[in-house]
Amino acid sequence: MKYKRVLLKLSGESLGGPSGRGISEEMLSAYAREIASAVKSGLQVSIVIGGGNIFRGLSGVGKGFDRVGGDKMGMLATVINSLGLSMAIKSEGVDAEVFTATPMMPVARYYMRDDAVSFMEKGGVALIAGGTGNPFFTTDSGAALRALEIGADALLKGTRVDGVYTADPEKDPTAVKYDELTFDKALEDHLKVMDQTAFALCREGNMPIIVFDMNAEGNLSKLISGEKVGTLVHA
Repeated sequence: MKYKRVLLKLSGESLGGPSGRGISEEMLSAYAREIASAVKSGLQVSIVIGGGNIFRGLSGVGKGFDRVGGDKMGMLATVINSLGLSMAIKSEGVDAEVFTATPMMPVARYYMRDDAVSFMEKGGVALIAGGTGNPFFTTDSGAALRALEIGADALLKGTRVDGVYTADPEKDPTAVKYDELTFDKALEDHLKVMDQTAFALCREGNMPIIVFDMNAEGNLSKLISGEKVGTLVHA
């Protein structure tokens, strides 16, 4: 196995299935199977999920929501998604626990780095919800921060695209995929790997990012076994 411990970043929209809205039981089950299989093979996994399938703070600005209030709603949406995925993972025979950036007992445990790491070392999946606990930070930033905190070997960004391209492959048929690229190249070419704050954290902390298609069955297992899947972004 190539990695011992990873942080898996998933978008909220991915849990919504084709519509990107709400929570699809089929997507929950599919993701839970992939994650449980990886854990059973010996991988330590933590997960950060977005909340865009339920509420996106930025889009609410100008419609009666201020940015701070909207971001708080978005943070709560990530908790709902994490609770759903944790139950699906448990149904696959792997323990899972939701940790939150702000105290939320008895809904979930308050996130403390050592507790989350200890839980992973015992074979459980730590879902870290609530972003950073602060407005103005995306779940990408939260994922980068948590990956560095827990000492992950890599940040795996599961998307619906099979890697990073020179342009949006869903809009530009001439877009070419990168097998790997440096942080500097991604910045120079304005590639939207993650938002700038998250990207800067990974770059400074030398945290490799692998962008891959989480919806392709078996991709997560292939990736952790060392197969070339998606795009590797490194120093």
